[in-house]
Amino acid sequence: MSDTDDGPLIQAVARGRDPRAFALLYERHTPAMFGLALRLTAGDESDAEDIVHDAWVRAVDRFGVFEGRSAFRSWLCGFVVYRWREVRRSEVRGTAVDAQADLDPLPSTDARLEAAADRVDLERAVRSLADGYREVLVLHDIQGFTHEEIGTLLGIEAGTSKSQLSRARRALRKTLSEHGGDS
Repeated sequence: MSDTDDGPLIQAVARGRDPRAFALLYERHTPAMFGLALRLTAGDESDAEDIVHDAWVRAVDRFGVFEGRSAFRSWLCGFVVYRWREVRRSEVRGTAVDAQADLDPLPSTDARLEAAADRVDLERAVRSLADGYREVLVLHDIQGFTHEEIGTLLGIEAGTSKSQLSRARRALRKTLSEHGGDS
């Protein structure tokens, strides 16, 4: 599957709202969009599902203006990021959310359980990052976006993305070392 395979499907949806073409695009790209939304929302599946739904609704309305200057998946993920930022802004105006989860490592004697506990600790540590740090870390280290793509998605300079990533990694290492993880 490549973005060139998506072109005819995008046009079919843009021209006539072809349900089969949309179903194929949805099947191809929703897992990546959901993974991004899930990490941005610090693991809140319900919020992630809502964000992905809203992102698709907005994207479909704009399929006709997609110019192919970026990868289609990157373009779709932009809608996820924008929607997440809207949700985050509305939460900031509403109620404060406790950003610090219980970070106590899980007790384990089995190596597989210890590895699972390390993954859980890492996920918790990522969730505990400040929104801006988590945003850049997820986009770069987990989703594989370049700093230039992140800059475009977030409306920042590539250098800002690089410095945010450096700070996010430092904060992540600090959190993991404070709670017994290896850094």
